[in-house]
Amino acid sequence: MKHLPITDLVIIAFYMLAMILTGVWFSGKNKNVDQFTKASGKIPQWAVGLSIYATFLSSNTFLGVPGKAFGTNWNSFVFSLSMPFAAWIAAKYFVPFYRNSGEVSAYTHLEKRFGAWARTYGVICFLLTQLARMGSVFFGIALSLQAMTGYSMQSIMIVMGIIIIIYTVLGGMEAVIWTEVVQAFIKTFGAFIILFFIIRKMPGGVSHIISIGKNDGKFGLGSFNFEFSSPTFWVIFLYGIFINLTNFGIDQTNVQRYQATASAEEASKSLWLCVKIYLPVSLLFFIIGSSLYAWYNVHPEMLAAIKFRAAAEQLPINVSAQEISTLAKTLKPSDYGDKVLPDFMVNVLPVGIVGIIVSALLSAAMSTISSGMNASATVFTFDIYKRYITKDITNKETFSVLLISTFIIGVLAIITGIAMIGVKSILDLWWQLSGIFAAGMLGLFLLGIASRQTKNSEAIIAVIIGVLVIAWMTFPNMIPEKYSAIRSALNTNMVIVIGTISIFLSGVFLSSIKKMYSTKNISEK
Repeated sequence: MKHLPITDLVIIAFYMLAMILTGVWFSGKNKNVDQFTKASGKIPQWAVGLSIYATFLSSNTFLGVPGKAFGTNWNSFVFSLSMPFAAWIAAKYFVPFYRNSGEVSAYTHLEKRFGAWARTYGVICFLLTQLARMGSVFFGIALSLQAMTGYSMQSIMIVMGIIIIIYTVLGGMEAVIWTEVVQAFIKTFGAFIILFFIIRKMPGGVSHIISIGKNDGKFGLGSFNFEFSSPTFWVIFLYGIFINLTNFGIDQTNVQRYQATASAEEASKSLWLCVKIYLPVSLLFFIIGSSLYAWYNVHPEMLAAIKFRAAAEQLPINVSAQEISTLAKTLKPSDYGDKVLPDFMVNVLPVGIVGIIVSALLSAAMSTISSGMNASATVFTFDIYKRYITKDITNKETFSVLLISTFIIGVLAIITGIAMIGVKSILDLWWQLSGIFAAGMLGLFLLGIASRQTKNSEAIIAVIIGVLVIAWMTFPNMIPEKYSAIRSALNTNMVIVIGTISIFLSGVFLSSIKKMYSTKNISEK
């Protein structure tokens, strides 16, 4: 694959410099805790909505979604279709709750309801979720840029990470939100440019793309059978509702954005603005994936080169070209789907346009990582440092802890991304990790908000049950072969669904039993 020309590299360098200067610009305002964590509540709702949208439209979407559409079909689009249902619940119950509480951390509520253990458990789940998200985003963008520039993935992650750390630490939440507003336009514009050039250069245009897609079943939403061992329509739909409810309802990155608006009504509007934009734009990326599938069908020589590179990455360095070619012939589209968009960009798009698209890719990555760093630092400072390490510290000292923890979390995110090198599918990896970590967190939150009679002891037992269920579903192969009959046969996307329900229903059931027992004792007396 040829490397980027100087024109594109200059465009990319200009974009990266602009992000650093944005942080410097807002650093003058970023002088206290309130400003760093929620921009003093002075951001207009449309800007917050675009910020939430920009975080959703990460490089996992930019690369992973076209890769999934290329490798399989539109089954993963069902995730987007579930967003309105989760948004309705979050706007009706969660947003007013956070605005009324006035707490900057989403997890303070858990301690008030169930004790310090619940708050700590929620914080740990959140921090692990964020590290998984930021790491997968780092990995995704580095995978693309490595193919285009020839630099190692480790070097790309480190350089990009340093830039993100600089503007996030300097500018705080206000810099994060306003850079995400700009990034929302850049990445959306970039997606339209990609689709335009695919259609323009495709022999036969749109009709040929549709014809190939129909013949090879690229537009299906998955099986509508009510079975849950494979990613059917219903599995992805349920997964989407629960993971989007986690994102909209208890994700600290969005809780801080709700606090950055002037009122609960404005916060709810920002949430719905995100949904209204993300739904059609996510569909756009599936169209891009299917269009790329058609493009490479009529350019088999380019597809062969991608398969060869994908096979080479799976084999030792010293193997022969014949061995690589033999493996390449066995690869399925899902094995190299994440590589087709970077290949098209660098080999087909004209000079200058590639720089714009890469900048869009970078913006997709940066928006997710910067907001994750800010939120993770906030949670660490308020829920761990001020709770367990030093309770009585001044505003100035708290601000210093925020800055230092932002830097440390950024470094940990880079390390996590480097550790992910070698995975097959970015989107699959992220979905699996987020389902594991988010299940317990969402179940405990729902138990605390919806079941007022559930107390500390019932919640502890419910979480233990939920964690055991999550472990049973996530690691079925750890069960010995002679007990294989009790292994989970459910699809891994069902982890968050079953894990959340297990915690919630266990808590409600235990509370009901306790209430019945107490009532019986009172009546006997």
